[in-house]
Amino acid sequence: MSRDKSQDGEGQVRGIPTATQPSKVALTEKQITDYQHHRKRMLKWCLNLGKNPDEAVGYSEDTIRVRAGHIDRFYRWVWNNASDGYTTQVTEDQADQYLKELAYRDDLSRSTANKYKKALQMLFKWRSHDLGEDHDWDPALTFATSDSSSQPRDYLSRDERQQLREGVLELGDEIPSYKSVSPEERRRIKKLLAVRLSKPLSEIGKDDWKEERSWKYPSMVFTALDAGLRPVEVGRATTEWVDISNEVLRIPKGESSKNRENWTVALSERTADYLDRWLTERESYTKYDDTDALWLTRRGNPYSSSSCNGLLSRVLEHTDIDRDVTWYAIRHSVGTYMSAEAGLGATQQQLRHKSSQTTLKYDQAPPEERRDALDKM
Repeated sequence: MSRDKSQDGEGQVRGIPTATQPSKVALTEKQITDYQHHRKRMLKWCLNLGKNPDEAVGYSEDTIRVRAGHIDRFYRWVWNNASDGYTTQVTEDQADQYLKELAYRDDLSRSTANKYKKALQMLFKWRSHDLGEDHDWDPALTFATSDSSSQPRDYLSRDERQQLREGVLELGDEIPSYKSVSPEERRRIKKLLAVRLSKPLSEIGKDDWKEERSWKYPSMVFTALDAGLRPVEVGRATTEWVDISNEVLRIPKGESSKNRENWTVALSERTADYLDRWLTERESYTKYDDTDALWLTRRGNPYSSSSCNGLLSRVLEHTDIDRDVTWYAIRHSVGTYMSAEAGLGATQQQLRHKSSQTTLKYDQAPPEERRDALDKM
């Protein structure tokens, strides 16, 4: 009887393929098996130890999923350009040569090339720590990214805003692992899953648990894309702010950064739905029992600028946005497009500006709309 390798773990590690389809096409059956064993060992190390081997801190699944793809492309380049065919023995010289080729590609931004460089640095770190090879790779090339785009770094286009929406929906779940929670929290989460899946509580098992995704990150990013929340406001947000039935945030006096007035901030129907789903899910987690905080980090702390930007970096890995942006880029994009669509008065209310002078910086049509106007002139 044949086995489904994706089910027994030989073909995947936490959903990350040990051999991509392009690599399978390039290799023989025996080579595929050997490559899978090689990649499986690398993926496990990176996920469990890769970030800090001495303290057993690994990278997130989202980071490794992207970097594993970059590394796979490097290996295939080696097979086709720098060796006599299939091999798992790659060298630092080959990595330097590969980066040089990336530098000559017109279709690859410097920011994306930097992501390849980071993936290869992680690869050689693994080969040194886990395989015992003598590697201390200092890449011959670096890729400057500060001027890699004519678009301001603190600004998101309409297309980039949509990419963020789609990217956050692809993130791995935030639901704690089955074994990591207390019996009480496990019972609560099972009740949540029973409602979501319309199944009897007694039939909820580990497979159901693994398949479900959290609404925490989508609710955060979609709310930020509507309300232009500053990082400090993400950290201060409470469940009392959320008015699902009226599809608004009601931010009380003193809580909105830099302001002393109460604000009613509009939300889209979709964002209100995601917040509603998150509020239901949130009740399943014991770390929220004694707080009205709307969102907490995995360690139970309020969100800060650093943790907001960390989340944004994870989301960006699932988009084609290949430049450095910060959480404030979300806010600035809200101001830009709200001004274009509804005027400065609406922008002042949506972004919670005490002074209308602050809102004046958004008194300009976004670049793509000005280009559209030129095309029509």
